[in-house]
Amino acid sequence: MAMLQAAGAAEIEHPGGTLLAHLQRVSALLSAWGARPALVSAGLCHAFYGTDGFPVALLDLGRRAELAEAIGTEAEALVYFYASCDRKSSYRGLTDDTGLFTDRFTGTRTHPGLEARRDFAELTAANELDIAAISPQMRARHGADLLALFTRWRPLLSEPAWTHCRSVLGQADH
Repeated sequence: MAMLQAAGAAEIEHPGGTLLAHLQRVSALLSAWGARPALVSAGLCHAFYGTDGFPVALLDLGRRAELAEAIGTEAEALVYFYASCDRKSSYRGLTDDTGLFTDRFTGTRTHPGLEARRDFAELTAANELDIAAISPQMRARHGADLLALFTRWRPLLSEPAWTHCRSVLGQADH
């Protein structure tokens, strides 16, 4: 929390208030879904390096060790993985063992393991569902696309995440 405060997360506008409020809600949502502590911590810090959809970075990539010291190496690796995603080239194949994940910082393409893909899907769901739940405009504009995405990702999502997805975005026949 001290690093988020020092980085100005409480002053950065974000749907539903400030970036800090959003990060806290995402972390709380992951906790409510029963996520392990490292993923809950990653939820709180997922925007530290910016993302493909939110380019504001709170910390330079050269300072990854500082975040790792604050939240642990596993949680920091999850934050980096999430932030590094080139969404356009990575989302489509996420459920496939041979799907490619492109790191937007380095251009490196990898085949992440099942646990990494599950963590990524869960964190993405918590992030997007928080915004959709708090912003009727965002839900109206992107809800159908998000429901289609999370329906495709259903094999990667926990039951609580999928249930929350359906409650925020509407029912699906899957």
